[in-house]
Amino acid sequence: MDTDRLPGCYRHPDRDTGISCTRCERPICPDCMISASVGFQCPECVREGSGTGHRPAANAPRTIAGGVVADDPHLVTKILIGINVAVFLAGLAAPAIVIQLELLGRYVEYFGAPVEGVSTGQYHRLLTSVFLHVEWWHIIGNMIGLWVIGGPLEAALGRARYLAVYLLSGLGGSALVYLLTEPNTPTLGASGAVFGLLGATVVLARRLRYEMRPVIVMVVLMLVLTFVPFGGTLNVSWQAHVGGLITGALVGLGMLTPTATRHRALVQWGTCAVVFLLAAALIMLRTAELT
Repeated sequence: MDTDRLPGCYRHPDRDTGISCTRCERPICPDCMISASVGFQCPECVREGSGTGHRPAANAPRTIAGGVVADDPHLVTKILIGINVAVFLAGLAAPAIVIQLELLGRYVEYFGAPVEGVSTGQYHRLLTSVFLHVEWWHIIGNMIGLWVIGGPLEAALGRARYLAVYLLSGLGGSALVYLLTEPNTPTLGASGAVFGLLGATVVLARRLRYEMRPVIVMVVLMLVLTFVPFGGTLNVSWQAHVGGLITGALVGLGMLTPTATRHRALVQWGTCAVVFLLAAALIMLRTAELT
């Protein structure tokens, strides 16, 4: 028997930890620890409050990014998977939906038809395409990635911050696709957003001082799969993957950079606004070029 093993977190017994709550002294992992004036406290002790008269939300247990600890820490991930599957099934039943929602910069559907695409004002395609898939292997692969990478990240960030990373990563990936891809080449899939979650996970692992090698290996492996053609053909949008990865890392930095509590929300949502504006600038630049 290994007598030197660290105790497991009282809420997550499978996670070894050397940190204990300063009030009740129960062992707590990084997902459960909440900063206090001295050391860290567990969610239950924080929930009990300190008798300061603050509103209940002020003493609610918080994630490392300042989000409220939810009863179901993977709820948003489940909802996103449900939306992706629902849209996929709708596309199978009515293929015309895919044509109207996929990312296309500028195209003519048939001879004599009007020009359509993002450049004509159909900016919804930049996000709707993130929820589209047309092949079973495509959606299965992306949803496995979303669950494996997104679930732990949602628990660490909290629901609102996690959703912001996902949507901005999808938008950032679409913006780079729009900028660098032929305007009549259709692009779709959640992989840009999933790569964004991976970028934020790298930042999280660094923030928590986890062993970085497994995370770096995962990033390298996914990039290799992005750029190495299989069967002699490269059918993967490297622009979406790289754009999503960079965007997710940037938003993750804003969400997880240590900041005074009173300024944390300003830094986090300010970062989101800046990243959105950068993506919008790329989109406007490409639109001006195409029109």
